[in-house]
Amino acid sequence: MAPKSDTIAGVNRDRLQAFAEREQRRFAQSRPKTRKALEKGAETYLDGVPMHWMRDWPMPFPMLVAEARGARLTDLDGYGIDDFCLGDTGSMFGHSPAPVAKAIRKQARNGLTYMLPTEAALKAGRLLTNRFGDFRWQIATTATDANRFSLRVARAVTGRPKVLVFNGCYHGTVDDAMVELHDGKTRSRPGLVGQVTDLSTLAVSCEFNDLSGVEAALTRGDVAAILTEPVMTNSCMVLPAPGFHEGLRELATKHGALLIIDETHTISSGLGGYTAVHGLDPDIFVVGKCVAGGMPTAVWGLRPKVAEAFRAYDKKRAPGHSGMGTTLSANPMQFACLVANLSEVMTAKNYAHMEKGAARLHAGLSAVIEKHKAPWHVVRVGARVEFICAPGPLNNGSEAAGAHVHAVEAAVHTGLLNRGCLIAPFHNMMLVSPVTKKRQIDRLVGAFDEIMTELFA
Repeated sequence: MAPKSDTIAGVNRDRLQAFAEREQRRFAQSRPKTRKALEKGAETYLDGVPMHWMRDWPMPFPMLVAEARGARLTDLDGYGIDDFCLGDTGSMFGHSPAPVAKAIRKQARNGLTYMLPTEAALKAGRLLTNRFGDFRWQIATTATDANRFSLRVARAVTGRPKVLVFNGCYHGTVDDAMVELHDGKTRSRPGLVGQVTDLSTLAVSCEFNDLSGVEAALTRGDVAAILTEPVMTNSCMVLPAPGFHEGLRELATKHGALLIIDETHTISSGLGGYTAVHGLDPDIFVVGKCVAGGMPTAVWGLRPKVAEAFRAYDKKRAPGHSGMGTTLSANPMQFACLVANLSEVMTAKNYAHMEKGAARLHAGLSAVIEKHKAPWHVVRVGARVEFICAPGPLNNGSEAAGAHVHAVEAAVHTGLLNRGCLIAPFHNMMLVSPVTKKRQIDRLVGAFDEIMTELFA
């Protein structure tokens, strides 16, 4: 066995451990109100948090948010924090955009949910088509639901059982997508809770950017749909190789599978998402997270030909439960927020601001990495920026998994938070919103430089 290296991602292990331990102590000691509140009130929740993902932040205990405005948080102990996580894209346009907050106040006076459409629903449908293209829309509460329902439709109209997904992908908590490539074979991801079904009976996994692997999988004739993000996210970010998306479209058409594009993270790419910016042609389009300005909402749309095929299927199926839909989906509050966000917040002007700021952040982080000769790199897609603690570029999910260096990422994350900057907990993702200021970007770059100076001394 080879001896253990004294460095990790180019950082001396002893120096990293000392830095990480100091930053953990610094956070804990500086937040007595938060610690006291958690000691008094967290025991009613499973593992002390209302949703288990909240345990995944690398800080020693959760930060309690007192207020969020624009692109800035204030925690219970009074610390102001520049927010580049933005709810992991849910608040990509900033916290409580004014038009959305106004729409919420107005709709709250007229009821929150009644399982019937409103006039605003009709307007929202037109706005969705204007923004994202010619689809027949449905409204869900989360992108997980939207992806799940899209797969049901794909299986219904093709009569095929499987979905093709890419190794390392993330499409919410859709069971079918929770597979990985292991020794060249598809298997269920080993960490799934309570998993009893062999998910390889429902899905096949290929590597991103591998068109020959995709064609081999499609040739078997049992794949109903390819479900993909335009860019692999929720891991170390992987960009598509030239011609990859055109190849996916051609292969899906050739082999009778539908192409589902999930833009839930890549909505950061520009106005209309990566699909509009780069001219993709999906059969089914999905977007969630920030589409209604932070109100829990997702949308999924079928191209007219797919919608017609589904109508024909729907007429012939036996009456009863479809397995699609949830009671609170398509509620009037969602439509009020969709109209406000699509018409007044998700604008070309705001995206231009986001792109400019993200380019500034990308350049600043890249300069710091170069300055310290770190074996790291930075990737940007529109308003989304990630630093990756490994050389790049990355080509697929296996490489992305290998580039994750949790010990380094956790230390840097906590160090940034102690210096007033919050980034996403699951990966090193940062978003620039329409209300993010230059000085906030420069503070983040400066904090990153301070940390790198110590780690690479």
